[in-house]
Amino acid sequence: MNHTDNARLLRQETAAGAGVQILLLTVLGASLDLGPAGWLTGLVFAAVSWAVLTRAVSRSWLSSFGAANRVTLARATLVGGVTALVADSFTSPPRVAVLTALTAVALILDAVDGQVARRTGTSSTLGARFDMEVDAILILVLSVYVATALGPWVLLIGAMRYAFVAAARFLPWMNAPLPHSMARKTVAALQGVALLVAATGLLPAPANLAVVLLALTTLIWSFARDTAWLWSTGKAARAEARTEPDRPVANVARLARPVPRVVHDEPVPARSA
Repeated sequence: MNHTDNARLLRQETAAGAGVQILLLTVLGASLDLGPAGWLTGLVFAAVSWAVLTRAVSRSWLSSFGAANRVTLARATLVGGVTALVADSFTSPPRVAVLTALTAVALILDAVDGQVARRTGTSSTLGARFDMEVDAILILVLSVYVATALGPWVLLIGAMRYAFVAAARFLPWMNAPLPHSMARKTVAALQGVALLVAATGLLPAPANLAVVLLALTTLIWSFARDTAWLWSTGKAARAEARTEPDRPVANVARLARPVPRVVHDEPVPARSA
C-alpha cells in the first residue's frame, strides 16, 4: 500500500472519529436537552479536533492509525462530550452525573492507550503528542468547571501547561527534553483525579478546596522543578559552547540530551507543544 492509500485510510479514521463525536453530542442533546452553548461548543470541538488530527496524520507518514491512537481518539470523543456539558452548565443546571461518568472513563482510558501501544507495537510520535494534548484539554475543561465553585484560581491548573509551552516559544533553553520522571507522571495524574473529585460535589466544600489546593501545589512544584532543571542544563550547555567556540550550536536543546520522557514508548519533549 502506497503513501496515498495510507493517507486516505488515515483521513477516513479521523473522519470516523469526528462522526462518533457528533453522535455522542446528539445522544447527549436528545437525552439531556443540551442548550445552544453545549451544542455549539461540542460541534466546534469536533470540527477543530478533526481538522487538527487530519493535518497531523497526513504529515506523519504512519502506515496505519494504530490501536493505541484509536483508544486515544475514544478519549478525545469523551472529552468533547465533557466540554459540551461544561459549556452547557453556564446556562443550564449542570449534569453532574453524566459529566463525571464521561470524565472517569476518559481518565481510565488514559492508563490504557500506553499499554495498548506497547502490546500491539503501534507506538508513534503522533500518538504521544495526541495523548498529551487530550490530557491537557481535559484538565483545562475540568478546571473551568471546578473554578465556578471554588474560584478562578483553579484555572491555574488547566492553564499552567499552556503557559509553559508559550514560554518555551521565547526561551530556547526550555525546549530541551526532560528526563523520565515518575513524580511528574504521578502529579499529572493527580490533577485529573482531584478535579474529578471536586466536580462530583460529593465532598464538603472545604474538603474539595483542600483536594484541589493539594493538586495545584504539587503541580507548581513539578513545573518549578522541571524549569530549574532545564535552566541548569541550558546554562551548562551554554558554558560548554563558550569553551568550544568552533563547535556549531543550533540550539541549547541539541546539546542537552538526557533520557527523554516516554509516552506510548516514543520519546517526546515533556510538557512541550
